[in-house]
Amino acid sequence: VTPLETGVRVGGAVEFGGIERPPNYARSKALLDKAQKFLPGLDPAGGREWMGLRPSLPDSLPVIGGARQAGTIVYAFGHGHLGLTQAGATGRLVRDLILGQNPVFDLSPFSPNRF
Repeated sequence: VTPLETGVRVGGAVEFGGIERPPNYARSKALLDKAQKFLPGLDPAGGREWMGLRPSLPDSLPVIGGARQAGTIVYAFGHGHLGLTQAGATGRLVRDLILGQNPVFDLSPFSPNRF
């Protein structure tokens, strides 16, 4: 539940449905029902259901590593919903790559060249 200037946002579900399928709002309805139990008086009038597309990688692993054609470019993306959680560790790995140091573990599973 996130307070906004316009009201309260209730959300936090992920659906792997693809770009062509219509949204399935069953999860949002369940979240709203639960929020109303925890927030007595929560009035959904004037609210709306919304879904945004979030790209994800086929293997669900982030990309961390140097660009194939420009070794001075280091990629660090694709963390899904864990970007803030993994930011510190990813930042350290990127630092190691930029400084030419060996990262604390093998980064080949995260290579941008794996696709």
